[in-house]
Amino acid sequence: MTTRLPLVIVLTLVFASFAHAQTTATASPSPSPAPKPAMSRAQSQRAIIATERKLWEAWKTKDMKVFKANLSADSLMIGDTGVSSKADALKEMESMSCDVKSYGLSDIKVTFMNNDAALITYKATQDATCGGQALPTAVWATSAYVKRGGRWYAASHQETPAK
Repeated sequence: MTTRLPLVIVLTLVFASFAHAQTTATASPSPSPAPKPAMSRAQSQRAIIATERKLWEAWKTKDMKVFKANLSADSLMIGDTGVSSKADALKEMESMSCDVKSYGLSDIKVTFMNNDAALITYKATQDATCGGQALPTAVWATSAYVKRGGRWYAASHQETPAK
């Protein structure tokens, strides 16, 4: 019995060391989906211009859904009465009686501040009235855009009558 006890202890330690040295097989995590490729500057420029045109058309057709979907949550609109939040600007646009017969955008330029912020500047011509008042026939406009979640949103807009 005395010879067996040391043998059992040695064998136990040997098997324990083998068991400890083995790693437990765990299921490898599934590979994460491939990230969306980043938008090129040219793609971003096209997206920003298309969104700006969409917003002008929505103003003409009084489609507030387009504004709700394409303005950033923290957007600011600057006008002759001051600065408005997204909610205030939407309320104002819904309540204002505007008649837009036609509009056009020209001299469009997109300037990128970084990969997630850009400015679009352009000249807009319009045949429109709001509240019975004729709007300037030509304005220089600026809109700031931010990219969030891979999508471009209008974050601010301002117009100055053209001379």
